[in-house]
Amino acid sequence: MTERGPVAWPPTPIRTERLVLRESEARDRAAFIALFASPEVGAHVGGARPRDELERVLPEVPGRRPGLFVIDLDGAMIGMVTLDRRAAERPGHVRPEGGETELGYLFLPEAWGHGYAAEACAAALGWFAAAHPGEPVVLCTQAANDRALRLATKLGFTEVERFEEYGAEQWFGVWSPATSCA
Repeated sequence: MTERGPVAWPPTPIRTERLVLRESEARDRAAFIALFASPEVGAHVGGARPRDELERVLPEVPGRRPGLFVIDLDGAMIGMVTLDRRAAERPGHVRPEGGETELGYLFLPEAWGHGYAAEACAAALGWFAAAHPGEPVVLCTQAANDRALRLATKLGFTEVERFEEYGAEQWFGVWSPATSCA
């Protein structure tokens, strides 16, 4: 995520009205397991993973890497936001060479419907725009995921194309800090 410029990671925690975007800590492990094992969360991202497998394979401090923010509400992890490079071999790009930064997010089902995803993603996009001025961000979601499409629009993403991937129609959009108010 930091290939295009020297950005220190992790950044200082980002505070919003209700949330803190921060680096992963050991206390987040149980929430990571719950997140990846949730059938509701897995419905649009290829399915849930078996809890016993996650218990075995997740490190003591999961998710500690550049581009991953833990979303903290009142001292507990409720989700995560990622800013990762989109692989050049995947469909959907706004640059011929690919490698754009892609926004991703997952939230525990009990955190759905409270506006946390919009608040956290807007904060992450704001941080990214300051750290990488002028760089676009892309987002890809299943076209059938109405909630994700509403959030993409609210954040200021514009549809670029649709294509088939993972056995479903995908919506692919771009966000540009120069033209967005997210």
